[in-house]
Amino acid sequence: MRRNPVFIKLTQWEHWPTLAYYVPLLPFFFWRSLRAGHPIFFTVTNPSILFSGVGTESKYKTLELLPDDLKPHSLLVKKNTKPESISGLISAHQFSYPIIAKPDIGFRGYLVKKIDSQASLLRYLNHVKEDVILQEFIPYENELGVFYHRIPGDTEGKITSVTIKKFIKIKGDGVLTLSELIKKDERAFLYTDLFFNIHQDNLDKVLQQGEELTLSVIGNHSKGTQFLNGNHLIDNALGKLINDFCKNIDGWYYGRLDIKYESYEQLLKGEAFKILEINGIISEPTHIYDASYKGASYFKALESINEHWSIMGKIARKLHRENKIAYPSVMPYIKNMIWLRSHTKKLKELNAQDF
Repeated sequence: MRRNPVFIKLTQWEHWPTLAYYVPLLPFFFWRSLRAGHPIFFTVTNPSILFSGVGTESKYKTLELLPDDLKPHSLLVKKNTKPESISGLISAHQFSYPIIAKPDIGFRGYLVKKIDSQASLLRYLNHVKEDVILQEFIPYENELGVFYHRIPGDTEGKITSVTIKKFIKIKGDGVLTLSELIKKDERAFLYTDLFFNIHQDNLDKVLQQGEELTLSVIGNHSKGTQFLNGNHLIDNALGKLINDFCKNIDGWYYGRLDIKYESYEQLLKGEAFKILEINGIISEPTHIYDASYKGASYFKALESINEHWSIMGKIARKLHRENKIAYPSVMPYIKNMIWLRSHTKKLKELNAQDF
């Protein structure tokens, strides 16, 4: 029973669905809305992002808030782009394979894929049929999720969460096939369907003794990546690095940065790193998903989310009160959320299909 993926995902809170983390906190959320005097007051927390980043914003436009040297080279391909023009776009923007493709409006790693050829890219675009971001593949092996906030008017912000993303690697023994190694691995077997799909052409391959293979290069929990509590890394050096560029991101006060880097020593020097995404108010302090961390628990995770919501509320109320940023109308927000629900359903269905 202990090797049953369904049993493990039911009994280990790290794998519980999103609703398990947010439904218990709704009373706190409603109380803060009552205090602010507006049901969606939180949507002014990041004025430069649509509804402050609830999941309906363009990832491409949000990334444009960063200077070019901090982000991957990116291209937005509109969903009505003709297939015959793709080759010219790739050449004109000086892309070389592999590249990363992902929906411009998306989340939880749905349809984020590493693309190795033009044929694969055309197949991807034909399957997704949404606005898609193409990004240069950043070969750095390390990735952090850094949660940052800054109170409006302050010159210094604060890091409240650091997540070390551990990609699943398997090591060959010269005997077992790739599929057998995936089933044997203590974490990889939980994502058998995912990894079998990614590596479908090599499942019968025998990895040589000591040969290592990273099963997924996408740093998302749903892609099998393990989230480790990296809060011990929060210090003045990391704080200065992050604050130096975050305080200059116009209209962004709260959220998580996903950073890929060569080595931690180089990162602290401001070298050999790229910011893959800027996330808004829907983002999480993902260190909470490290169930192996001493003292970690489901209730500690809820506490951390609630503390971050409190910070978000403080920022929103101050922007409204002192910067005179008006709270938005409720109906456009509701329509936005209805659209998001249908869009999410579509992405989940497409993500589940083999293509």
